[in-house]
Amino acid sequence: MTATPGMAELEPLPEAEAEVVQLTQELIRIDSSNWGDSPETVGEAEVADYCAQRLREVGLDPEIIVTTSDTRRAVVVRIPGTDPSAPALLLHGHIDVVPAMAEDWSHPPFAAELDEGFIWGRGAVDMKDMDAMILAVVRAWARNGVQPRRDIVVLFLPDEEAGSVHGSHWLADNRPDLFTGVSEAVGEVGGFSVTVRDDLRLYPIQTAEKGIRWLRLRARDRAGHGSMIHHDNAVTALCEAVAAVGRYEWPVRRTKTVDKFLAELSEAYGVDLTSGELDDVLRSLGSLGFLVGATMQNTANPTMLQAGYKHNVIPGEAVASIDGRVLPGYEDELEETVRRLVGDAIAVESVIEDIAIEAPFDTPTVDLMAAVLRREDPAAHAVPYMISGGTDAKAFTGIGIDCYGFSPLQMPADLDYWRLFHGVDERVPVDGLRFGVRVLDRFLRSC
Repeated sequence: MTATPGMAELEPLPEAEAEVVQLTQELIRIDSSNWGDSPETVGEAEVADYCAQRLREVGLDPEIIVTTSDTRRAVVVRIPGTDPSAPALLLHGHIDVVPAMAEDWSHPPFAAELDEGFIWGRGAVDMKDMDAMILAVVRAWARNGVQPRRDIVVLFLPDEEAGSVHGSHWLADNRPDLFTGVSEAVGEVGGFSVTVRDDLRLYPIQTAEKGIRWLRLRARDRAGHGSMIHHDNAVTALCEAVAAVGRYEWPVRRTKTVDKFLAELSEAYGVDLTSGELDDVLRSLGSLGFLVGATMQNTANPTMLQAGYKHNVIPGEAVASIDGRVLPGYEDELEETVRRLVGDAIAVESVIEDIAIEAPFDTPTVDLMAAVLRREDPAAHAVPYMISGGTDAKAFTGIGIDCYGFSPLQMPADLDYWRLFHGVDERVPVDGLRFGVRVLDRFLRSC
């Protein structure tokens, strides 16, 4: 690892800052909504082709990889380092987004309008901003003959928003050659600022994430006429089961990453957050409580209901979807609890299951992340944290790569970053993007 004082000797690449806004806008304008295994999921292919073309324009030779169908495509390019003995770094971003209902937005979700210092649109923070930063940095390197010390494997991925079956998991299983020599990976979600005061901004770096247990509840019973007395009603049975799961109060579980994060927050805010009741801790954190709360317990949220085909017919089957997320070390608790809550009459089916992960925080790579953040923002203080969602890091952890969330952004103090994810009026600050390009470039050239 290059000593961090050497960072000051790096020449800046202003053209990367200059083009990151345009790249972000162009990526957002390609509707790559992931509707799961549906004919509507087609935009990932166009984004993949776009990324490959932007790389080819500067003389790079990316490979477009068709995974499970022609519409599910990934893009990879390996940038050789100056030290062939150094382990390689994987730099990855996903190119799909969750759908957006235009009528709910104040700006069209796929127009990428520039307003009030922000780029507005679906994918602005999840995660076409990082895709654009990667493209901007790599393109600037190619134009200026910059070569990092270690190999950098750049990978743009489909299907992250629906479990990564057609993306990172497929590549980990079918293209192990892409990851030869890779020891660490950097992707979403981390490196964003949380302002405590003018002289202190926390920058959470993701070192852990909850596992996924997507479940399907299925009730089956006798169909019948809607006008009759009908005690054996699949819809009623399902609703009772869904309510039991949705209202269940999961026990608080403390993991080492969350305990470290709470200790850092306690010091930053001058309050003791490491003890007491969960509700009291979350109230003390204000908007940060939204981020922390779901990482202190397993969760199982009902998200979809399907039943019936006519108003006056009692259906013979009703189905519900449960989005379950599990803490490292508490994977078995969730499904066992759900089965107990719904009872024997409800079938519980596994839809998607993926691991919880936890990577070490006290490493030279994380130290470098902290240093480059301080270089651009003297008020920066990097802290480890866990996300409640899942990322492509799960697939790469499964093949022995330590994964970190580091997509750097400096955010306005009054903007609630986490509520932008999958939310209405998703947006990213232009100044934050340019900050992120400088940080990412310095990190990749110094590691």
